[in-house]
Amino acid sequence: MNRGNFLAGATSIALGATAAGRTETLAPAAIELGDDVFLRRTWHELEGRSVGVIANQSAVTSRLESIVDAILRHGRIRIIAIYAPEHGFRGDRNAGASVASYIDSETHLPVYSLYGAARHPSAAMLEGVDVLLFDIQDVGSRAYTYISTMAYAMQSARQFDREFWVLDRPNPTGGAIVEGPVLEPPYESFIGLYPIAMRHGMTVGELAGLFNDHFGIRAKLRVVRMNGWRRAMIWPDTGLQWVQTSPNIPIWESTIAYPGTGLLDGLGINNGSGFTKPFLLAGASGLDGERLAARLNALDLPGVWFRPAAWSPLTGSSEGHELTGVELVIFAPRRFLAVRTAVHVAVAVRDLFPHAIHVGSVSGLDRDWGTDSFRQSFLAGEPAEAILGQWRLAVDGFEALRRSYLLYP
Repeated sequence: MNRGNFLAGATSIALGATAAGRTETLAPAAIELGDDVFLRRTWHELEGRSVGVIANQSAVTSRLESIVDAILRHGRIRIIAIYAPEHGFRGDRNAGASVASYIDSETHLPVYSLYGAARHPSAAMLEGVDVLLFDIQDVGSRAYTYISTMAYAMQSARQFDREFWVLDRPNPTGGAIVEGPVLEPPYESFIGLYPIAMRHGMTVGELAGLFNDHFGIRAKLRVVRMNGWRRAMIWPDTGLQWVQTSPNIPIWESTIAYPGTGLLDGLGINNGSGFTKPFLLAGASGLDGERLAARLNALDLPGVWFRPAAWSPLTGSSEGHELTGVELVIFAPRRFLAVRTAVHVAVAVRDLFPHAIHVGSVSGLDRDWGTDSFRQSFLAGEPAEAILGQWRLAVDGFEALRRSYLLYP
């Protein structure tokens, strides 16, 4: 061992040791997050200015420090407010639960809710704020509300002449695969504001550019880019630790399935939300899991195998009921196609166990999918590939549009 390597090794050992013995530490990440870049370099541009931070528990650096705590510890940037999305600043609110504004007991900063009485930051909420910083981990699906919160906050920044900075973060499902359907304007909602694909394959910074330019928000936007992220990367490639983004996304693997199986509950098919494997299950009362698994495995869908499963949800409308169906074993997440898989699951349940299909709300189902074409084709008995094929043209158009807003190779 040469002297340089020896000294580096000795330093590493010294840093990782205590009087009680060796202590483990986090391995360095393979990429540099936008908030890491901001704290290392870009913060100089905000010295002497006041910032508000849109964040939740997922807004951490690669060393797992909250961006709010990191800014307060930094001491050269004045943070005067926090803004909380769905599930709250600490991530302890259930899906759809209203979030209240309050004073945070740890930071003593006001936390303004963007998922309660108001979803746009108001003039009063922005009083004294020069720049809004957005630092929340997305999951890569159009239906996840954090990107809608970002868009609404950008609109308020434009209205009240504030700058808007996005501290960019990886898309955990990667940036190479795009799946439809593309949202149709009549079905715009908080789980789909703009006509983008269900699995969009973009980072929040890239989406911010698309929203700002193509969809006409026109805020004073700045994206603090990551270093080292590539479109082919999925979450494990980043070397980052996963922080639960919401109660039903406890592990990064949930993000792979969510853009697809997250759509099944509108059909009466439980997707495992409220249980220990959210979005990795599909079933209902009285289904023959062996038969369903055999039907789906015969399709040879990319990256996934189906095994018979039984579970009883711990929360939600099916709490305490024994459900049967299949577990999605995603053995090749780089090849897995979430929406394609979900459509095939839905069609298989429809064909084998029609009694299990229940559309509780037509408008809700169309809102979830962002189109009425799925419902109409599904209920008309169309095969899965025919349902998927009708979205191809719109997906191709979205892929052409998004190329202008991609920030990473």
